[in-house]
Amino acid sequence: MCAATRLPSAIAPMLATPGPVPVGAGWAAEIKHDGMRAGVTAVDGRWRLRSRTGQDITGAFPELAVLPDLLGGRRVALDGELVVLNTAGASDFALLQQRIGVRDPSPRLLRAAPATLYVFDLLVIDQQEVMAAPYTERRAMLEDLRLRAPGVDTTPAFVDGAAELYAAAQEYNLEGIVCKRLTSPYLPGQRCRTWVKTVIPHVADVVVCGWLPGRGRLRGTIGALVVGAYDRTGHLHLIGRVGSGLSGAARQQLQERLAPLRRSNPPTGHAESVAMAEATWVDPQVVARVAYRSWTGGTQLRHPVYRGVLDDRDATSAQLPEVMRPAQR
Repeated sequence: MCAATRLPSAIAPMLATPGPVPVGAGWAAEIKHDGMRAGVTAVDGRWRLRSRTGQDITGAFPELAVLPDLLGGRRVALDGELVVLNTAGASDFALLQQRIGVRDPSPRLLRAAPATLYVFDLLVIDQQEVMAAPYTERRAMLEDLRLRAPGVDTTPAFVDGAAELYAAAQEYNLEGIVCKRLTSPYLPGQRCRTWVKTVIPHVADVVVCGWLPGRGRLRGTIGALVVGAYDRTGHLHLIGRVGSGLSGAARQQLQERLAPLRRSNPPTGHAESVAMAEATWVDPQVVARVAYRSWTGGTQLRHPVYRGVLDDRDATSAQLPEVMRPAQR
């Protein structure tokens, strides 16, 4: 097989460094989608989709079979993010999870959770590797491919507009943004400061329903709080476990505060009986604030981090997303 018809090799993705939104000129900003990193290689009507770890996941996402036609048979390697959009048009990791690991999705699943690949970088075009070229040149070549169709889109880039894009991402409850130096090359497999990802910290009020015991050096104290929130009918649901952000002093203060509230059974009938077998339950009276990445399925906090106890509100202020209002400051 000649080089012209050979699929480009899998390329380890370049990674962004977490940090604040860069200031000053010389940066492009892109929306950070809440999905799964994926790379595409294609040539002469054949294509492959690979996960960040290099696993072939082509058959799991048949929606992307439009790529060869979009590319006109050209030999390319692309970098992007696989997402499933919710009804508001935002990427929803909980919906994507329905697709992850499903090798041959049914027509019903494809209708319920259609995937989209947002392409944001071009690594190979025809016989040329362009990874050493600056971001602006790669981006111009990517735009020339016009990759916009059902199942495939090109992530917009905003030059010197990072602050405005971050504000828009906050307004629309998106995950965050990624800023890229206009002069940056693509460095496979490296985490670089020329790409900076800024995740928007969302906050929520939750009510403490109990705690799970600590392990190892945390034995004898609180390992994680079991927290809940109320739905629109007033029923309490468990929404997650919060261990991150708890200092030694906070664990001690919480243990003293929660001890008088202990009860023998969960305050909600929605407790996971097996997973929560070791939980110590309390009356739902103590309200805390947590930061989190997103809501999974609308009822579970993803990556929650403890911020502190709120003494100025009662348990009913802890609400599920459909009735949640911006936190008071």
